[in-house]
Order: sequence, then structure tokens, then C-alpha cells
Amino acid sequence: MSADAPRFLTLADVADVLNVTSRQVYALVRTGDLRGIQIGGRGQWRVEDVELEDYIQRQYARTDETFADDPAAGEVRSR
Repeated sequence: MSADAPRFLTLADVADVLNVTSRQVYALVRTGDLRGIQIGGRGQWRVEDVELEDYIQRQYARTDETFADDPAAGEVRSR
């Protein structure tokens, strides 16, 4: 994230970064895959920018492990 980016992101902001839906981000937060905090009286979720970056790095590592275990896992199959 850039120096002028906000420290905490809404679930919608995270969804934009990951190019997924807000519901998918909510599921990641609720399962603990992506660390977030609830704030305010309405319990809105926020994700710290460093937590998002950490999640992304863990996903890259997970993908690397999958390909190391099964090189064919990354092959794109034609129809």
C-alpha cells in the first residue's frame, strides 16, 4: 500500500483489491483466514492494510506449495 493509503480498509475496499465480492471477504474474515476487527456500535468490519498484504503473501505461499507438490496442478486445460 502507498504511504497515503488508509491504514484500515472496509470489506468493500478489500473486495476491490482482491477482485471478489464483499460477501467473499466477509467469509474470509469470519473464518479467520483474513484478520479483521469490528468497530463502532454497528460492528462494522475493517481490515488493516498489513493484514491484507499478509493474507496475499500466504495465498502465494500456499499456491507455491501446491505446485511444488503437484506440478500438474497449475496446468491450464483446454476444453
